[in-house]
Amino acid sequence: MRSAALLTAAAGTAAALLLSGCGSSEPAKPAADSKSQKITLTDANGAKVRLDRPATKVVGTEWNVVESLVTLGVDPVGVADVKGYTTWDKAAPLTNSPKDIGTRGEPSMDTIAGLTPDLIVATTDLSASAIKQMKKIAPVLQVTSADAADQIGQMTDTLDLIARATGKEDAAKAAEKSYEAKVAEGKKALKDAGLDGASIAFADGYAASNQVSVRAYTSGSQVGAVNEDLGLKNAWKIKGDKDYGLATTDVEGLTGLGDKTQFAYIGNKSEGDVFTKDLAGNSVWKSLPFVKAGDVHRLPDGIWMFGGPKSMEQYIDALVGALTK
Repeated sequence: MRSAALLTAAAGTAAALLLSGCGSSEPAKPAADSKSQKITLTDANGAKVRLDRPATKVVGTEWNVVESLVTLGVDPVGVADVKGYTTWDKAAPLTNSPKDIGTRGEPSMDTIAGLTPDLIVATTDLSASAIKQMKKIAPVLQVTSADAADQIGQMTDTLDLIARATGKEDAAKAAEKSYEAKVAEGKKALKDAGLDGASIAFADGYAASNQVSVRAYTSGSQVGAVNEDLGLKNAWKIKGDKDYGLATTDVEGLTGLGDKTQFAYIGNKSEGDVFTKDLAGNSVWKSLPFVKAGDVHRLPDGIWMFGGPKSMEQYIDALVGALTK
């Protein structure tokens, strides 16, 4: 998760979607059998993707698209870094045994070709050369990796585009409705607990060469957007990148957070916990108001911060539970 993440608003009109790179669907001629209906899509790079029928043998090169497929009820035949996905994305577990196609940054073309997929779903984070090679194997549908200007809109646009490619539009609508209900439920729970408008800083961290780096999920991050939809206020004052809304700081950078900030973070047992281990004896960390007040919350493992509606529902349950216990 570290290597990939350190590199992961409703949709408007079709024209706006094309400009934003979210993709759009063009109507096809009616067919007697919906399974044989031809589909034409426009992907995140403006490329036309033509399918003779809804895709069923699908390869996913990034975890967020794999989660979208599983959410829609499509079992991918190939998944990048299967072990990593099963570790970091517990919200949408694989129900089959897909072939591991290699890393998310460098998928194996030979392995993908051997699966004879009818569609490969990739993100705009994948190199142009890799996309070119994959297009020789099967149609490739690229979705925008992330968009700090509208993360929730991008999340649902991605789900909708993959749903149109696989004929699962109803499943997409159901997933989005479930997510909206979860947001409303979480917002009410926080308000009832007197936490409406509370300040929160969400982060993760890692240690290298005896130095701890803290990754801040600013307002432009997907988690940051969810927090604000829940009625919380993002405490980070630093600016995130234009895609993922992430920024990196150190323990001294935490001193800029407000006195009444709630601090929440994600970790993984396999990678350790820098906040309870590496910073345990750090004087700056111990002096922080939220540390002194006991307002530090580690969320459960297996919540993918760059996933789809199911991951964000899982995040809401975990965060609201931690803040209101």
